[in-house]
Amino acid sequence: MSFMIEERVAVVTGGSSGIGLETVRLLLAHGAKVAMCGRNHERLETARTELTREFPQAELLTATCDVLDSDSCEAFAAAVSERFGAADMLIANAGQGYVAHLDDTPKEAWLSETNLKLFGVLNPMNAFRRQLAASDIGSLTCVNSLLALQPETHMIATSAARAALLNMTHSLSHELIKEGIRVNSILLGMVESGQWRRRFEQRDDPSQSWEEWIAAIASKRGIPMGRLGYPQEPARALVFLASPMASFTTGAALDVSGGFNRHL
Repeated sequence: MSFMIEERVAVVTGGSSGIGLETVRLLLAHGAKVAMCGRNHERLETARTELTREFPQAELLTATCDVLDSDSCEAFAAAVSERFGAADMLIANAGQGYVAHLDDTPKEAWLSETNLKLFGVLNPMNAFRRQLAASDIGSLTCVNSLLALQPETHMIATSAARAALLNMTHSLSHELIKEGIRVNSILLGMVESGQWRRRFEQRDDPSQSWEEWIAAIASKRGIPMGRLGYPQEPARALVFLASPMASFTTGAALDVSGGFNRHL
């Protein structure tokens, strides 16, 4: 199946690992030209080497960029314009979570989480807005979390910030569609990552396989599909929403949680 993105230009923030890297890989596999950024230059170079080995003919631009720095985002947008002309799709993936209950969450964490979740989208969006508006398929697609609708007490600050992001992206979808830019997001559940692999290495029962260990976690957390998501799965959802395949979809928040959601 084609996503109808051949020769189109896609931008991915936080593209050097995890879901971001899998999103870049899928975009390249379907013929898109891709610009990806991240804060860690070494990690970006490792990802670039890996991707160019897999896709030797790929049109790929990598750049160090801090999404919380508007000047850094503007410089990245200028580099994309110079290399590819203009962006058609922006996928905002940069983010992290702060694990702490209420009494262990300092004021600075509330502020930093909200800053990252909102301006991690707003700064790249502002930098690429003119480019996206000039495209006939312009789209902004954000990685959000199920925490936006289903908060967890052990991630209270992140849950609140995720809810703010969901609210903001819904408003953006109404504002930016006037410029021809669709805005959508995905709501992640629990997805396999390097962090989970590190926890696996420290498991109490060394005889447990990865599959058994993950299945036990999924069962404990009440994930009906009995496992965590693979990074490739949210990547597919992101590329679908960013692409012309979702041309009549804006303001949507697509659940990618394996049934972990407990709300209607």
